[in-house]
Amino acid sequence: MTTAIAPGKIILSGEHSVVCGQPALALAVDRYARASVVRHNTPATVVFDLLNLKHHKDTTVKALKRLKARLAEDYHLFLRGERGIKDVLKLPHELSHFALSNFMERFNRFSDEGLQLKTQSTIPMGCGMGSSAAMILALKFALAHHFKEIIDKENLFELALETENLQHGYSSGLDLRVSLQGGALEYHNGQFNTMTIPEWPLYMVNTGSPESSTGECVMHTQQLFEKTTLAAEIGAVTAAVKMAVVQSRFSDFQIALRTNHALLVALGVVPTSVQAFIRYLESKDIAAKICGAGSIRGDKGGIVLIASKDDPTPWCQHFGYTAEKIIGDADGLRLG
Repeated sequence: MTTAIAPGKIILSGEHSVVCGQPALALAVDRYARASVVRHNTPATVVFDLLNLKHHKDTTVKALKRLKARLAEDYHLFLRGERGIKDVLKLPHELSHFALSNFMERFNRFSDEGLQLKTQSTIPMGCGMGSSAAMILALKFALAHHFKEIIDKENLFELALETENLQHGYSSGLDLRVSLQGGALEYHNGQFNTMTIPEWPLYMVNTGSPESSTGECVMHTQQLFEKTTLAAEIGAVTAAVKMAVVQSRFSDFQIALRTNHALLVALGVVPTSVQAFIRYLESKDIAAKICGAGSIRGDKGGIVLIASKDDPTPWCQHFGYTAEKIIGDADGLRLG
């Protein structure tokens, strides 16, 4: 059996404003997607065991080829504006099916050999932590080692990007790059630069999967960016966050996080209930902000990042949330 693991990520600063050319800071964290590949006794059969999706299915090589062809055609229709991106992947498990088929076709590995694939993840799904990007990378990396294919990180990145585009339409590659490389990265206008990993205590709270999609939130914020200076203000805060991390100034980091939160509230992507939760934390000298797109509907905003000297668990429990300590992952994608 060959197993690969890939970390998820959090956004330290720069949500939404990144689409306006402002920088974003991301950190790979110790939550992982894990994919295992082993030979199966039944020829020309692939057994999928996707634990988090509760998807257990035997399929054939022919069926995988048909699925890949259908998804590729639907994605081309999306590129031509004849189909929405949500109409490409009709079921969540199709992403893993495509990832496998895409790899097998690229390296001409379709044969009579049977395979069994097992995936599981500790990365919350649908909360902006890059769960799909991590799973795509882990699966393709495990396949590469199973078949003893030599593939460098850049080619693996491009291959994984072909798959992730089916999920997001036009992926920036940020989730993939952070998971692939590990550590902390600054993303600005398509370029990635390595930065210092924060060494102080960080925590996360999962407030639940947002009701609105990332695309809906982006459309909402773009309208505000056109009328206000919010994008530039978030860009300035991102620079402050970076400086605080580089200089290892925790109090400055907290100040910048609070300002970042206020700007995200002004953007309208922080649900009212999450705002109340963060106000309560701030009254306890704790800094917090949402990570990711947030939501323009409902009371769930995805992941909230917390910077606190002390364990914030008691304060989070007051709102029915669970605080989890997170640590930066410096290694990225690897065998495990």
